[in-house]
Amino acid sequence: MSDEEQHVFETADAGSSETYPMQCSALRKGGFVVIKGRPCKIVDMSTSKTGKHGHAKVHLVALDIFTNKKLEDLSPSTHNMECPFVKRTEYQLLDIDDGYLSLMTMDGETKDDVKSAEGELGDSMQAAFDEGKDLMVTIISAMGEEAAISFKEAPRSD
Repeated sequence: MSDEEQHVFETADAGSSETYPMQCSALRKGGFVVIKGRPCKIVDMSTSKTGKHGHAKVHLVALDIFTNKKLEDLSPSTHNMECPFVKRTEYQLLDIDDGYLSLMTMDGETKDDVKSAEGELGDSMQAAFDEGKDLMVTIISAMGEEAAISFKEAPRSD
């Protein structure tokens, strides 16, 4: 290796993956799975026994955790499927500005990159915020995406 050669490492992480493998037969209703590259919550599943030499198949019906779109998959029960690491975090809401939430983390940092929820959840969050209520917002994150999924009034510390 010559003196001119330089290695540039742009990112440094612990090598953690956004998903982990799990055998189809071990998946459960209410659990999470990746279907067509999207993190989903399993809402229904059924196992079908197949012929003499075939494998039992697992039919999964799941909802995308960010778009709520229904996705289905059929896989042999002995095969592995990817499952997303899903994390829920609560933040204090500081402001709603131009469709984005301004949140405060537990260590006092601000986080301004989460879009405000759409539809009824977004409207009721905006209304409660406009009334001057202190709100705690629950953010779900998986596979590099984040979304606000719920909020509640923060307990007053008098």
